[in-house]
Amino acid sequence: MTKLVRAAVLTNYLDVAHYLGFNPHDVLAQVGLSKARLLAPEQRIPIDSAVRLLELSAAASGCQTFGLSMAESRQLSDFGVVSLLLTHQRTLRDALQVLVHYRHLMNDSLAIFVEEAGKMVIIREEVVTESPMSCRQANELAIGVMFRLCAALLGTHWHPYSVNFTHQAPENLHLHRRLFGCNLEFGSEFNGIVCPDASLDMTNPHADPAMARYAQSYLDSLQSHEGPSMLFEVRKAIYLLLPMGRATIEQIAQTQGMNVRTLQRRLKEDGCAFNDLINDVRRDLVLRYLDNPNYSLSRIADMLGYSMASSFTRWFISQFDMPPAVWRTTHKPGSAKAPADSSVLSDPEKP
Repeated sequence: MTKLVRAAVLTNYLDVAHYLGFNPHDVLAQVGLSKARLLAPEQRIPIDSAVRLLELSAAASGCQTFGLSMAESRQLSDFGVVSLLLTHQRTLRDALQVLVHYRHLMNDSLAIFVEEAGKMVIIREEVVTESPMSCRQANELAIGVMFRLCAALLGTHWHPYSVNFTHQAPENLHLHRRLFGCNLEFGSEFNGIVCPDASLDMTNPHADPAMARYAQSYLDSLQSHEGPSMLFEVRKAIYLLLPMGRATIEQIAQTQGMNVRTLQRRLKEDGCAFNDLINDVRRDLVLRYLDNPNYSLSRIADMLGYSMASSFTRWFISQFDMPPAVWRTTHKPGSAKAPADSSVLSDPEKP
């Protein structure tokens, strides 16, 4: 069954295309979408079509920051029916729990994991598609939207320690610096935001408990009609936890709120085994990692859960019929070329 997301995930797409002087008709047709479908935010579109559209548009327009440009003017209202509940959450911690709980009503392709590490909090994000593909633009869009959410709830004085991306930096960082205003880490081991632990419990001055209760009762009434796919949720959890060395069946079961035996039974009912899901995610992640020249083969092996490089190499050959070093030399990373200034929308420096 094709995984669908709200067309609202592409909010501002047409505005960015227009600003760049880019006619998106051909790329929209290529992925089976149209302008009319994008203008109906509650309409459901395939996840893979949305992600491919962003990558194709970045390449065709020559704008490496296409996805992030879409995030720059996002509003809380763009979260759809969940926006009212988000607006009235008491703390950022509460808002993040709302995002995780009701994610299938907004963007079912987005995996979110909040990790508290001492005085720091890491908000990890990963866009998960049905078919392996580059998600650079979609990940930048997701991180930009998350940053905008945090700033909307906590105020403009809020600043994280860093914003992290697994991909390489674009040729022009003007938009990244203007939007985030903090340390930027490219070639990182995760996509997400690192902020002080105190950020999680900072109070939202606009929170109204009565409005929050009203919004939650409405959303709960929708739960029975539209729930997340358990199989896809497990895949998303593996995407987040595998690079952390924590994608054991026990840990994954815990993220789904069930014990190991229940998880195994549910997977069996779907005709799938846990090890098959692990392997599928490894296949996708390894190609993303090999695309990053800053990742050594030993680092990639470690991120995929192999303590010995030889074991990783044997696995890779079994999957792709060649050693990883050979694959890397025969596949050049693809990326859109950036113009001299690839930032768009709300740019006071543009005449």
